[in-house]
Amino acid sequence: MILDTSTAITGQSAKRWRPSPGIRVSLVLHAAAAVLLATHPDAWLWALAVLGANHLALFFAVLCPRGQLLGPNLVRLPAAAVRRREISLTFDDGPDPEVTPRVLELLDRYQAKASFFCIGEKAAAHPELVKEIARRGHSVENHSYHHYNAFAFFSMSKLRREVDAAQEAVAAITGRSPAFFRAPAGFRSPLLDPVLASRGLRYVSWTRRGFDAVSGNSTRILRELTRGLAAGDVLLMHDSVPVVLSVLPALLEQVVAQGLKAVSLASACADERVE
Repeated sequence: MILDTSTAITGQSAKRWRPSPGIRVSLVLHAAAAVLLATHPDAWLWALAVLGANHLALFFAVLCPRGQLLGPNLVRLPAAAVRRREISLTFDDGPDPEVTPRVLELLDRYQAKASFFCIGEKAAAHPELVKEIARRGHSVENHSYHHYNAFAFFSMSKLRREVDAAQEAVAAITGRSPAFFRAPAGFRSPLLDPVLASRGLRYVSWTRRGFDAVSGNSTRILRELTRGLAAGDVLLMHDSVPVVLSVLPALLEQVVAQGLKAVSLASACADERVE
């Protein structure tokens, strides 16, 4: 379903894109290489070496999900949320018709709120489940439309299509456009930041994750999620794998025991001024 209203796509107010320091350096190096080749054609080997090193650095930045080199990246909640003893539980790759309803029941049992980074294609296939997520007070966020493994290496136009299609799908179902985005597998394209800025979306990674998408060991997953657990943490789980149902009760027990409060990203960041 395609919406005609621009707010369905942009969600929040569009922001002016400000290149990160890493992207600025990359742009300068590309410009310098072009000037060098124009004035000294025989220096092509030097220009190639500089650009090669730059692209290698960008490639490694893509593989660092919690890095800031490619643009702003929310890895912890703002200071006001820390003072309120808040954390955010985030769930990727749903909704799943078997797992997600049981996750919602567990969250209700502990009066916890969360943010669900839904795959747009799955959201469109299970609209009533997405509505239920929102009805229970959780936020539904953008995790791309198809969740392609090669997402980080797409052209800017294809990134736009993936982001916009998911925005439209969620907005059509919930009446609210996502305010946050997380890339598939957390691998972030160097071209993604201007796309998110123009849509008013904020990029989010995590403080820690349990690797529940690749491990069935609930004890290990819980240990990874709770080691050093503190106010301001953003935890990553998946409501697409059954093992999360074994981990979540014990995790929520620890949250309560430490006097922490699980809230959605939208709630945690509501009083933060975002330029």
